[in-house]
Amino acid sequence: MTEDAQILIARLLAHQTLRREDKLVKRALSDELFRTEIDTRLKACGMKFVDNVYADYVTLALTRDSESKVFGTKETWQNNNFGLARDGVALLVVLWSLIILPKRERQEAHQLAEEDQNDMFGKDKPMPRAEDTSIGISYRALLADFGEKLGKKTRMDMNLGQLARVGFIERKADLILEGPLLDLLMDTDTLKDRIINGALSDIFQIPVPRTPAIIAPVVAPEVEAEISAETNEASAETPVADASTNTSTDIEASPDTNTEKE
Repeated sequence: MTEDAQILIARLLAHQTLRREDKLVKRALSDELFRTEIDTRLKACGMKFVDNVYADYVTLALTRDSESKVFGTKETWQNNNFGLARDGVALLVVLWSLIILPKRERQEAHQLAEEDQNDMFGKDKPMPRAEDTSIGISYRALLADFGEKLGKKTRMDMNLGQLARVGFIERKADLILEGPLLDLLMDTDTLKDRIINGALSDIFQIPVPRTPAIIAPVVAPEVEAEISAETNEASAETPVADASTNTSTDIEASPDTNTEKE
């Protein structure tokens, strides 16, 4: 068991995410003793194992107690959002709201992406996987609806490229799809009220889905400040933001939306 725990942690550090179907991941999700050993090892390093039932992947993140010691050692808080500027963080929140919230609605209703209505016996079936319920959004529609608020085409293209590189989204022709980290690293506990109860609805005039189930938070505190700033300055074009301390092991991104280091 000790060797298996070591291998799983090393693989997550090296690859950033692993699918839930992975043999050792499945064991971590079902074997209480094995999970306890993993959690103990990670806690000793200031890290934690991150998963939720709505996502097809798992990852690692810094614990809250470690964040200030890792990112706050210099005069200014070191950014851990992979170099995303304010408009990039706002774009990430918008994408999460448009892709993940509707997906969770379908998962909770046991409805597949291609189904037009719910199956009356669907609740007796297992919750469908993210890849079976997640629907992408059109790049052209996103640009038309949010381009003026989020830096126009040049800035949006730059931020979309950054989000794709770090695993939040995937691009297929005109479609923007959910990436491995999009439903793992958002601090839903912190952001849900701000998002669900009006922030995006008031600023961007978009319909808001029903409140989804809550996941465990996984993000750095400065992201919340970033979102708040966006709320207060929605009509202004956002400046280029800070360069971040991003490394290959920076695993957490939450707004908390910040991307946190793992």
